[in-house]
Amino acid sequence: MRILFIGDVVGRSGRTIVSERLPGLVRDWKLDLVLLNGENAAGGFGITEAIFNEFLDAGADAVTLGNHAWDQREALVFIERAPRLVRPINFPKGAPGRGAAMVEARNGAQVLVINAMARIFMDPLDDPFAIIDRELTACALKSGADAIVIDFHGEATSEKQAMGHFVDGRASLVVGTHTHAPTADHQILPGGTGFISDLGMTGDYNSVIGMVKDEPLSRFLRKIPSERFEAAGGPATLCGVAVETDDRTGLTVKIAGVRLGVRLEESVPKFWT
Repeated sequence: MRILFIGDVVGRSGRTIVSERLPGLVRDWKLDLVLLNGENAAGGFGITEAIFNEFLDAGADAVTLGNHAWDQREALVFIERAPRLVRPINFPKGAPGRGAAMVEARNGAQVLVINAMARIFMDPLDDPFAIIDRELTACALKSGADAIVIDFHGEATSEKQAMGHFVDGRASLVVGTHTHAPTADHQILPGGTGFISDLGMTGDYNSVIGMVKDEPLSRFLRKIPSERFEAAGGPATLCGVAVETDDRTGLTVKIAGVRLGVRLEESVPKFWT
């Protein structure tokens, strides 16, 4: 199965490149499953129902979230009627929506998509390791799902790498999101799980993690906020990871970083081109 996971889409710039490029990637790379992180899609803060549907129309099969899940208040309501919008599974009991979703890929495979939030330098949520272990026990790879993909949303690369090793052999793919800087450590772990510490951002890289530079710089220099953060609106780069899994085992057999755009060096999966 061919999977593309797109990193945190930031603002209109990020949404535009997804709408422009994703339909062609689905066609040219013969993708079976497309996932993306959309928690920064609405001006850099949260997601709206219209934007969520825009991603589905472009070819996304599910959208994951993170610590900005509820920045747009409407998300608290529409997530209940959006089964393919997945928020962190370790949010407190009673949070709307779901932290895991079974998604049907284009080839008919059943894929379990799990979103969890890390805890180092993040909000002190429930233990993501214990909760994900519970999910993988309840729905094991191959017996419960043809593939399992985990978006682990967090700051610390150590915590994200630890999660990769924790589920190695039990999940098809573990991706880190949140830091908006693509890492070069995409690999297949010893047990067969594909892994990358951070997918990077899909947005304008002439920025500070997707925001117009002036206000972040001012806050670092003066320690005084003067304006709201605003998503940068220049030409975007689409970042993510491409994975091919073994239909027999559900584990990863090929993995490559993806960078398509104007500022970062382009990278495409040679095994599909």
